[in-house]
Amino acid sequence: MTLHSQPVPPVPEQTAQVARAAFPKGNLYLRLRDELGSLYKDEMFAELYPIRGQSTFSPWRLALITVMQFLDNLSDRQAADAVRARIDWKYALSLDLTDSGFDYSVLSEFRARLVTGGLEAELLHRLLEECQSQGLIKSRSKQRTDSTHVLGAIRDLNRYEHVGEVLRHALNDLATVAPEWVKQVVRADWYERYSTRIESTRLPSKQSELQAWLLQVGQDGHHLLAQIYADATPDWMQQIPAVECLRQVWVQHYYLEGTQVRTRKREEMPPCDKMIESPYDVEARHRTKRSTHWTGYCVHLTETCEDDYPNLITNVETTTATVADVEVTFDIHESLATRDLSPSEHYFDTAYNSSEHLVHIPILYGTSIIAPVLPDVTWQARAQTGYDLSHFTIDWQNQQVTCPQGQVTSRWSEKLDPDGQDRISVRFSYQHCQNCSVRAECTTTKSQQGRALNLLPQAQHEALQAARQAQTTLEFQKQYARRAGVEGTISQGTHAFDLRRSRYIGLAKTHLQEIATATAMNVVRLWHWWNEIPKAQTRTSRFAALNPEIA
Repeated sequence: MTLHSQPVPPVPEQTAQVARAAFPKGNLYLRLRDELGSLYKDEMFAELYPIRGQSTFSPWRLALITVMQFLDNLSDRQAADAVRARIDWKYALSLDLTDSGFDYSVLSEFRARLVTGGLEAELLHRLLEECQSQGLIKSRSKQRTDSTHVLGAIRDLNRYEHVGEVLRHALNDLATVAPEWVKQVVRADWYERYSTRIESTRLPSKQSELQAWLLQVGQDGHHLLAQIYADATPDWMQQIPAVECLRQVWVQHYYLEGTQVRTRKREEMPPCDKMIESPYDVEARHRTKRSTHWTGYCVHLTETCEDDYPNLITNVETTTATVADVEVTFDIHESLATRDLSPSEHYFDTAYNSSEHLVHIPILYGTSIIAPVLPDVTWQARAQTGYDLSHFTIDWQNQQVTCPQGQVTSRWSEKLDPDGQDRISVRFSYQHCQNCSVRAECTTTKSQQGRALNLLPQAQHEALQAARQAQTTLEFQKQYARRAGVEGTISQGTHAFDLRRSRYIGLAKTHLQEIATATAMNVVRLWHWWNEIPKAQTRTSRFAALNPEIA
């Protein structure tokens, strides 16, 4: 019998009786099974398994166990023990009381299959499909999005530790696959430098000696790379991931000046989105956001926020730490649209918004953007007495701009900015500007040129100006207050589900973890909804509550 034809068995009668007796007032896992059934089916994961081979523990059970594992914050060993010992788990999994379970390594193998097959998102999507069918998600519901940082499953390394660990990691992998070759190319003093983990406490304390050590590691690494890329060395050694990591890190931290190895200065290194931070997770990136510094990833959670429905997480996006929020906005909406979950209104903060989104998202997805935009940061706008862009009249059809004093531009040119975005550059005549009575409120340029303006394309310009005007109103502020609840979701994920700490190595497996976490959070929220536990409200201090605008 193949995975395609295996039906989900009902809960064994003896298991049901014992479970009901053990939990007379109900239990999350019993209620989950009663309300949503088995949730997953084997055929969902059939493509992950060969037609022939050893029998496997039912994939639908492994999928549900993965979610339950994150619900209770269990390790693989603990989850396997729970399958063998817990009655509520046996009920949810349709297992006999005497079922002996499986070896804990099966869970790791199943996660690897999910990631390889690209089916990790099905853990969340299947739950949402069932909730849609039961009317728990309103069609075209209001939704909100926010992000938080995720620490990679690696230790923080300074520059000296980093390059030493990269070289040590490469030597260890090479010693595994080609031990005799390694013994021929390394020098005797390498064993003292790279046999144990590189740590600050074992490095020289004097700065001059530390720099000499850094240079010595660079020379050793270049020597090893030269041997690996020599004609006599088999090509397959160049394909070892640790070797490729070594090559990239050495390009980032060192360079050759003739035949001499030199260390790069900080300003000569690549930007953070290119810098490898650890040989053990080459996808993790370092980022500083305000006062938060971390190495790892970012997770973006989108949830429904209707008053009369449960708040359920509908989408999870996981990125490297250096990917800006605004780069994820279209991905979020595309993912929601493919599953018929596009919101009527979408609430998020300024970091996700742009003039391009204000124009295109309503057209492509029928979604209204409820989010503030960045203010005009020119000195004229900040001074509040100068002539900023809002004071100029734009004639798009005739490609002319008129200033507050009635002068018309002398030049209009369209171009692409360094990011590849369309921009319009306009300039007024110097002859008109130099004798203008309000020149000091308009421009401070001392060159032989008049006032210059950089404009967005018409649709984006008008949408941006309208948004800036709207967000100053009390009506917008009251409407935008709905977004505040998403911060509670981030708090719940952080404190109850360890959302900000990756269990695994790499972006794909970290994304699987965040998907499973979001699914587990949804199960808890469904449990609260079924038991009529009211939603927590955003807290307001007693003093703030006295504000008549809030009241």
